[in-house]
Amino acid sequence: MNTQSFKKSDIPETWVLLDAKGKTLGRFASQIAKVLSGKNKPEYTPNADMGDFVVVVNAKDIQVTGQKKDQKRYYRHSGYPGGIKSKLLGEILEDSPSELIKSAVKGMLPKSKLGRKMFSKLKVYDDSEHPHIAQNPQLTEI
Repeated sequence: MNTQSFKKSDIPETWVLLDAKGKTLGRFASQIAKVLSGKNKPEYTPNADMGDFVVVVNAKDIQVTGQKKDQKRYYRHSGYPGGIKSKLLGEILEDSPSELIKSAVKGMLPKSKLGRKMFSKLKVYDDSEHPHIAQNPQLTEI
């Protein structure tokens, strides 16, 4: 019995449209990461980018459970002494909810060139309008 290995050219790339309205952040991000890496396809190959393009709309309507809005902090550091900044999840949700989803998905992808290539296929928008109508993304319910 032979193991079949696929190349990127063997699998057509499709565009998937996902609606974040009422979805839980972590569970939704893991499902996005699965589609971006191609693990939802039977032809999955770990060393090739087999994933699809993902367009996420209504990022402003994403939900978080518990008291995370008031307690969970996101940190970033400029690299200089005293350059640490922090924001609460609730503040980020008000300012830029698309960055919140991108951050959650990025943490679930491989930390390599392949992971960066997968992450570049993610497009997140705060409301229901997006500029990818020409690619004809298929609305998928996850």
